[in-house]
Amino acid sequence: DEEFDELCFEFGLELDEITSEKDIISKEKGKEKAKGASDVVLYKIDVPANRYDLLCLEGLVRGLQVFKERINVPRYEKIIPAEGEGQKLIITEQTVQIRPHAVAAVLRNITFTKERYESFIDLQEKLHQNICRKRALVAIGTHDLDTISGPFTYTAKAPSEIKFKPLNQSQEYTASQIMDLYRNDSHLRHYLPLIENKPRYPVIYDSNGVVLSMPPIINGDHTKISLNTRNVFIECTGTDITKAKIVLDIIVTMFSEYCEKPFTVEAVEVVYPNGKTHIYPELAYRKEKVKPEVINKKIGISETPSSLAKLLTRMCLKSHVIGNGNHLEVEIPPTRADIIHACDIIEDAAIAYGYNNIQMVIPKMYTIANQLPLNKLSELLRLDLAAAGFTEALTFALCSQEDIADKLGMDISATNAVRIANPKTAEFQVARTTLLPGLLKTIAANRNMPLPLKLFEISDIVVKDPNTDVGARNYRHLCAIYYNKSPGFEIIHGLLDRIMQVLEVPPNEENGYTIKAAEGSAFFPGRCAEVFAKGQSIGKLGVLHPDVITKFELTMPCSALEINIEPFV
Repeated sequence: DEEFDELCFEFGLELDEITSEKDIISKEKGKEKAKGASDVVLYKIDVPANRYDLLCLEGLVRGLQVFKERINVPRYEKIIPAEGEGQKLIITEQTVQIRPHAVAAVLRNITFTKERYESFIDLQEKLHQNICRKRALVAIGTHDLDTISGPFTYTAKAPSEIKFKPLNQSQEYTASQIMDLYRNDSHLRHYLPLIENKPRYPVIYDSNGVVLSMPPIINGDHTKISLNTRNVFIECTGTDITKAKIVLDIIVTMFSEYCEKPFTVEAVEVVYPNGKTHIYPELAYRKEKVKPEVINKKIGISETPSSLAKLLTRMCLKSHVIGNGNHLEVEIPPTRADIIHACDIIEDAAIAYGYNNIQMVIPKMYTIANQLPLNKLSELLRLDLAAAGFTEALTFALCSQEDIADKLGMDISATNAVRIANPKTAEFQVARTTLLPGLLKTIAANRNMPLPLKLFEISDIVVKDPNTDVGARNYRHLCAIYYNKSPGFEIIHGLLDRIMQVLEVPPNEENGYTIKAAEGSAFFPGRCAEVFAKGQSIGKLGVLHPDVITKFELTMPCSALEINIEPFV
């Protein structure tokens, strides 16, 4: 197990956990339910989302064997049958509005076993979830070719005109009945909305009018694959032709190893509504050139061109040195649709070299990191407020409109708040313009704690500002609150004096701070003061209005202070 874990890591994968069906069920549902489940060891392997070629056992094993240099990279071939002998898929123009694209291929003389068959179905399911975006972009259908006869027609018809026996069902249904049949099916109901409201449903027929499938919902029962199936007809229909080609390439390259002539695929001719034809699968190989010194520089290693070529070949990218060692010619196989840019090739070279083998170096740029002055000031103030006996709170940056407006006796338009366009919950409609509601809600949630409650928070608030590039601006506020049987205004006032003392701001008008009587909608009339420092108003302190206190479901008097600390940076 440890060796395999190590191998996965070297190959750029992660062995998530080693478990068994029994373990999984007992973890989720308890030991009772797990009785009789299998004890066979299962490896859960985390595969990067871009590596579609590792999504089944066949591809994973092949990749690891090539990586360990036990086998050479296989060469995938498509066999184009003699004139008139091959299969044809004819696309009609009715499909254009719904799922316009289709590609197809045939796997000849394939030998299935129970494990191979399960892997074959499993790969389709994984591709459906991943690159096919839950069948929205591509849907895969696989059929027993010996039960049908070409040419095949891909068309779209009204739901009432389509009638067939769906997979594993005992009778025929029309397309609209099939929709009702699967409405409560845990697996298939998610795909119904893809075509449900369309006037026509896509459908594939053979030359005798037998239904192969109604993509993206279900295959017909007639063409069902079994362990005795020898020839498989694969069709992928979709709204995205590039992804359809990739999906087809992956399926045929993974399972062509079980054909009588391994790694060969029989091509199918697809005829478009405009009369043009195209041969699929494309199985396109392409060559890319990369400079060895670029690879070395980007990774931070110094390997010879030939050893880089060897590293890439181990990652299924067959490479050799050309032109006096100035270039590597890399062949991209059809299994590697994720290689789009030179960076992808360099990344594979780095994986093969081994991330742990790259020497760590001190960066050439010599810079000294520094704390942001505003954050440094916030940290220092937090320490001093805690020393003054106040407890720090961290509250949500988003709140409801009532919290910052109605409950504080203000109009929402006056708050200048930034709104969320389509809020998920009523609690998170706007960005906070003041820290006060968050602290009051914290006290409301902790009313059973012994009094007095002394809380503070130093965080950002957000207000609209048309002059900035994003249309809003953050301010770092300090808010403190005292909740007890008596209002305790003198305690909050004392805290303000202590804050100014540690900031070394003297209590005078010229270059210090002063407080002046003021009115605030959230404060008790005559018990509110505005704080001035550095020649500007920085906030307010006072006793909260009884209405505000009751709206936040509190029962005792409360005094609060909220100031902007940015002028003191």
